[in-house]
Amino acid sequence: MSKDFPGWHGTTIIGVRKGGEVVIAGDGQVSLGQTVIKGTARKVRRLSPGGYDVVAGFAGSTADAFTLLERLESKLEATPGQLQRACVELAKDWRTDKYLQKLEAMLIVTDGDQLYVITGAGDVLEPEHDVAAIGSGGNFALAAARGLAENPDLTAEQIARRAMAIAADICVYTNGNLTVEKISK
Repeated sequence: MSKDFPGWHGTTIIGVRKGGEVVIAGDGQVSLGQTVIKGTARKVRRLSPGGYDVVAGFAGSTADAFTLLERLESKLEATPGQLQRACVELAKDWRTDKYLQKLEAMLIVTDGDQLYVITGAGDVLEPEHDVAAIGSGGNFALAAARGLAENPDLTAEQIARRAMAIAADICVYTNGNLTVEKISK
């Protein structure tokens, strides 16, 4: 985060792949310092460029994330059905474009089959263990989901919801007001 920018915090986004479906869940809290600015933000979105469904969750600056989501959507339109290629193209632009380099956000994206974390450092990461998490409470949610994923009776959505509840109990920048999107391939 830039030194001139106020201390915006707050988001936990998790992606869980299990049983032929992927769920991305995000909390609704946006904080400025020690103050909750909004508790019902919607940080998980469904994109459908050319009828190709993709779900994306974002952490970081909202305006920056929206810029990245628009760019991702245009990359998906240019490479229909090729999520990995679209993500790599977005990451390359983000890393090399002087305007985009200043954007402070991260994304988790899925088409119901592939699951990626995209960062401004040029990373397009496919997570191990079919779980990815970003944001202030991301590490808490990731640890919880990894433990819960070992239970064969839990669905991807149940794992994501329980992991988010655990993160909300631990991270002061995360609340239990969830947006959950499920997608299958």
